[in-house]
Amino acid sequence: MAKAELEERHEPGSKSERRVGIAKAEAAHAIAREKCDDKTDDAKKNCLKDAKEEETRAKTAARAPMKLAAATEAKAAPAAKTGAESTGEYVDDAVITTKVKAAVLQETTLKSAEINVETLRGTVQLTGFVRSRADINKAVEIAKAVKGVKSVKNDMILKGTQ
Repeated sequence: MAKAELEERHEPGSKSERRVGIAKAEAAHAIAREKCDDKTDDAKKNCLKDAKEEETRAKTAARAPMKLAAATEAKAAPAAKTGAESTGEYVDDAVITTKVKAAVLQETTLKSAEINVETLRGTVQLTGFVRSRADINKAVEIAKAVKGVKSVKNDMILKGTQ
């Protein structure tokens, strides 16, 4: 949840708000499941069912603006294919960006705040100022390993060489 809130502060917008809403729903569900552990048999079963239903409702509420925006954008898009990214491509790229950011964040040897990630049509662009060539190589390796990444463009700069 903290990661989603941090990303929302870094890249504000409805997409980030949805991620925060989903993360909060998942966190609330985890807490509710823990509370259910104190119960026994049918009471525990009902408690878990209620917790799952609440999580589903919260996630649906968090995603609702996204579905509305996608439907509106699809109606407004011209029939002919332009050079612009389609809604599906944009969503795929957003998923890839999130997965790469999460993978970089999980790598304890990297300072993830130094590395910016953007994706366009499956090509991931890494930018930022990093401490060493090893950090650059590790970040590129991590990005290439993420499912859906077609290529990685390395625009990272070593600190002190700009």
